[in-house]
Amino acid sequence: MYNSKPLNTDLPSSRQLLRSTIIAFIVAVVLLVTVVLPSEYAIDPTGIGRVLGLTEMGEIKGQLAEEAAADAARDAAATGTAPADSAAAAAAAPQADSALAAADPQAWRDQMQVELAAGQGAEVKLVMTAGQKASFSWDAQGGVVNFDMHGDGGAGGESTSYEKGRGAASGEGVLEATFNGSHGWFWRNRGDATVTITLRTAGDYAQIKRVM
Repeated sequence: MYNSKPLNTDLPSSRQLLRSTIIAFIVAVVLLVTVVLPSEYAIDPTGIGRVLGLTEMGEIKGQLAEEAAADAARDAAATGTAPADSAAAAAAAPQADSALAAADPQAWRDQMQVELAAGQGAEVKLVMTAGQKASFSWDAQGGVVNFDMHGDGGAGGESTSYEKGRGAASGEGVLEATFNGSHGWFWRNRGDATVTITLRTAGDYAQIKRVM
């Protein structure tokens, strides 16, 4: 019978194994410092992450995470302020056609302007029940903003993020509530000049309110 057992000379020596382990460790450290830390945590000790655009990615993640956490804390504190009869008010709210609202500015149900100084944030929410839909359109005059369109509140304390963006000048679409609660937008002006946001909404919601 043919013996396929490798010879001792075919196996790597202890020195070769140690060298391979050291090389793998060095590669892992290099990747951690030049790729993982800049892209995930905006930590760039070598400067390579900035050149590759990874540090900016990490900064965006950090900003959005901070804004989402602050927003969730504010909404948790404001959960009990909604009117007790919001469900009844929602049932009686006007039913606006989304396509009509988008085509005809006169069909918008509500319009709100929010002025943001440099570094300032603001939040506007719609009180909605699960399945309700609201058309919206917003634009920023004087600069661009970071935004997080999300929902929170309700009996179960649910929360969700529908869409996030950075350096945006406008947004539009249809917001569909996935649970009973407050659903809307948080904007942050990261620029140096004052920005004015104009928000227009129509559709199924009981109330529009600025909570920050």
